Amino acid sequence: MDEEEASNHEKSHSYSQPSQQDSNLDEKYPNRPHNHSQTLPFHELFETLFNPLSELSKKPTGSAVPRRKLGPHGQSAANLTPHEKRRDVIERFISRWRKEVGDDIYPAFRLILPDKDRDRAMYGIKEKAIGKLLVKIMKIDKNSEDGFNLLNWKLPGQLATSRFMAGDFTRRCYDVISKRPMRTEVGNMSIEEVNDKLDQLSNASKEDEQLPILSEFYRRMNPEEMLWLIRIILRQLKVGATERTLFNVWHPDAANLYSISSSLRRVCWELHDPNIRLGAENSGISLMQCFQPQLAQFQMQSFDRMIARMRGTEEDPVFWIEEKLDGERMQLHMQSDSSVPGGRRFRFWSRKAKDYTYLYGKSLEDPNGALARHLKNAFADGVNSLILDGEMIAWNPEQGAPEPFGTLKTAALAEQRNPFSNGTRPLFRVFDLLLLNGYDLTRYTLRDRRNALQKSVKSVYRRFEVHPYEEATDKTQIEAALRRVVAEASEGLVLKNPRSPYRLNERHDDWMKVKPEYMTEFGESLDLIVIGGYYGSGHLGGGLASFLCGLRVDNASSSQGNMSTKCYSFCKVGGGFTAADYANIRHHTDGKWMDWNPKNPPTAYIELAGGNAQHERPDQWIKPEDSVVLCVKAASVSISDQFRVGLTLRFPRFKRLRMDKDWKSALSMQEFLDLKSNVEQEQKEKEFSVENFRKKRVKRPKKELTVAGYSPSAEVKYEGPSGHIFDGFNFFILTDSVAPIKKSKAELEQLVKLNGGKIYQTNKAAPNTVCIADRRTVKAASLQKNGDVSIIRPSWILDCVRQNEIDAGLPDLLLPLEPRHMFFTTPSKEEEVLTSVDQFNDSYARDVTREELVSLLDKMSADKGSSDVPPRGEATKKLREVIQERVDAGWDLPCGWLFQNLTLFFPDQITQVPDSGNSEHPSCGYRLCLARNTARFAGATVVNDCEDPSITHVVVDPDTPSTEIATLRKTLSARADKKLPHIVTTEWIKESWEQQSLLDEDRYHPRSA
Repeated sequence: MDEEEASNHEKSHSYSQPSQQDSNLDEKYPNRPHNHSQTLPFHELFETLFNPLSELSKKPTGSAVPRRKLGPHGQSAANLTPHEKRRDVIERFISRWRKEVGDDIYPAFRLILPDKDRDRAMYGIKEKAIGKLLVKIMKIDKNSEDGFNLLNWKLPGQLATSRFMAGDFTRRCYDVISKRPMRTEVGNMSIEEVNDKLDQLSNASKEDEQLPILSEFYRRMNPEEMLWLIRIILRQLKVGATERTLFNVWHPDAANLYSISSSLRRVCWELHDPNIRLGAENSGISLMQCFQPQLAQFQMQSFDRMIARMRGTEEDPVFWIEEKLDGERMQLHMQSDSSVPGGRRFRFWSRKAKDYTYLYGKSLEDPNGALARHLKNAFADGVNSLILDGEMIAWNPEQGAPEPFGTLKTAALAEQRNPFSNGTRPLFRVFDLLLLNGYDLTRYTLRDRRNALQKSVKSVYRRFEVHPYEEATDKTQIEAALRRVVAEASEGLVLKNPRSPYRLNERHDDWMKVKPEYMTEFGESLDLIVIGGYYGSGHLGGGLASFLCGLRVDNASSSQGNMSTKCYSFCKVGGGFTAADYANIRHHTDGKWMDWNPKNPPTAYIELAGGNAQHERPDQWIKPEDSVVLCVKAASVSISDQFRVGLTLRFPRFKRLRMDKDWKSALSMQEFLDLKSNVEQEQKEKEFSVENFRKKRVKRPKKELTVAGYSPSAEVKYEGPSGHIFDGFNFFILTDSVAPIKKSKAELEQLVKLNGGKIYQTNKAAPNTVCIADRRTVKAASLQKNGDVSIIRPSWILDCVRQNEIDAGLPDLLLPLEPRHMFFTTPSKEEEVLTSVDQFNDSYARDVTREELVSLLDKMSADKGSSDVPPRGEATKKLREVIQERVDAGWDLPCGWLFQNLTLFFPDQITQVPDSGNSEHPSCGYRLCLARNTARFAGATVVNDCEDPSITHVVVDPDTPSTEIATLRKTLSARADKKLPHIVTTEWIKESWEQQSLLDEDRYHPRSA
């Protein structure tokens, strides 16, 4: 018996003998399933699951198969959608697992979804550490080509292959390992064995502990197995299928359970039988189980509308104002436990379910805890367990102010080493209590939860504090609070409805963000998913210089709750990037880009404007699930027919890369339309002033309730043309016809019957029922809310019958649906409807009436626009837009255009050219003079009056005393203008000039007291 056979024999033996750990798990999970056989070999994972899914994701996706080719309602097995093909691959794997292994799929899911496995500790090794280990294991000279490629994986190598793989660490590993493999055929390590070794690796903290574990993997796996293993260790296993798809195939309640628990174990063990649904008692939060928190809604530009969303009453008009903190959202779980030092057990999780217990402490006496050790007196007597929601911020005790978010982890690590220093430290600001002594409080009002919070915890000064709030009833209190936080350089405000419950994993109007508006910017920062890229020229030549961003299409019609991966094109972003930003984006998307094929566009993922014209077509495209999210700012939103959304951002600028977000949490179409609706409403409110008085209600006699279209005296006198146009079709007519011809519900039903259709009084009575309505009745609204079926206007029936008369003697053919025919359109139907008309809504299949033709010609004339020469201001505006478009496409920015349309104010006036000082440390006056001249040369307007309302930026020296910065902020916050200028250091001008792109101001704000 050789070594590997002995290992398998030992493994088989241990499989039949439950360990102590298994017994403990059985006690904790009494309904846990047990497999009847050994787990599948590790190579089966990528051979039957990862590789097939990856191949499906690489195949270009063209337009959907026309409906007529598949039949009216049928679907050919050969023409499954990409999503259905992925489900089929996953279903086959799960079915095989159940048959050959058993109902416990947890061992496989730990490797399939490594980034969702919260039960295994972080490995503590990244690409560089793995590269060093592989160099030692394979005994490679670190200065050789292969050694260099592993240790410097972001840089291009000397050979063409290694240059191509720059930034793709796992591919470089595969390339190096395949030259010196220990095995050429797949190994015999089982999934269970791989999990055991990975558990050991996660517990190994030193290189000499990690080396033998990785050596065994190298000895027992071939290069392809090692490639997938390294991806699992890095938790970067992108195979073209989301966890929601995997969960939905496993069990219909799996995604919901994971969202409230973040536990793969619970998903796999409590939902192993797809026929047993999740009970209501298991659908709430649990102690020591991470959940997805409630989020604040996007802000509106009118305080009045925001107050209205707080849903106050005459008896209780109060809403709460809290300061918005610049930290990391954190949930703290505490449980009394005599078995741990200090008697209390802690767990900390971030909003993205990352476990930070290792950083902040697992007990009161945890020597590595940056926070827990200070909480001995933080809980009231009788409090045995609780869950707190709050924000972890970095607090500087010397300045008595919070530090930027980026310093939080550094502060926590410093606190671990020296817990009683006077340096920056973590401070947990608590604003909600969700569970107390085992009782779920999420259904209670915020006011009740706050009252319970005040009685349950005690503040620990500048370590653990209850976040304060103030009660308010009108907008003047919001304005005063906003000016105060601006003066203190804070993030903004959050308005909260004290009468609201806690809404898990939901962004709701009960909480609303209020951020200060700055000059040259449009309201909220938008988190947009990158869906395409454009090659640059000049100094940006050879790489993607600007990016096409999209809005995620909401998929309300999905019966299984799967999120649509389709995105509509929205804007191009090419400004604000540094060389480091470009490198970071390349690193996270390398190997995922595909060339755009105009003849076979990826319409399953991306939809451009212009139909076949493909407006703003990118050079390359990327799937949303493989892409990154950009935080983008812009001057305004404008109408555009160049992007599928129909709107776009004017002068968008990159702020930062949002690595804490993925395509599922990027801005969706519906979220953006909500923002747009708010802006439009605010514009109307500014244009009109409405007196505040109560109109007397006119009492009207109450109408008797009747079924629409039915009356005891109703007589159907109409008999129109008859035929077979609707043969085989089932109809549910909800209302009468309003336009273009008025017809009663009964008349419409008679017309359908005369032309071969069948009538039903519900959409469930027969399959594929066509729903007809022209008014929003209760039933129509209900169907629209469900989002399962499209609702068609009666005009389609009338047009079909009319066209059939015109085409007398020709075969009976139904007209394709046009936008004018749709009362409500499901997302899956939108594209089909739009393809039946041209840009002027002229039908391709229907003969238009005389009245329609006149209307179409009038519209065409209006769209030609005026030939008048625009005024000088308009011409400058047009020129700016043209230049910005060129820059977004990767062209070099003209030297004198970088700061065009910006107005700068320098508080420290320079009357003469100052001494430069030494070359390494130029003087303050020299830096200010250089920045001022650079800005003017690049098109900025510099003013000397700080009260000038056109000021967009106030520029100070980096060494300006913090007291002066604080005074400056207070002065600016007291201005009457609603929008505030940015305060930046001269470094913003210097580095923007060097990068030839306006960089995000947030990176260059001066430090204040």
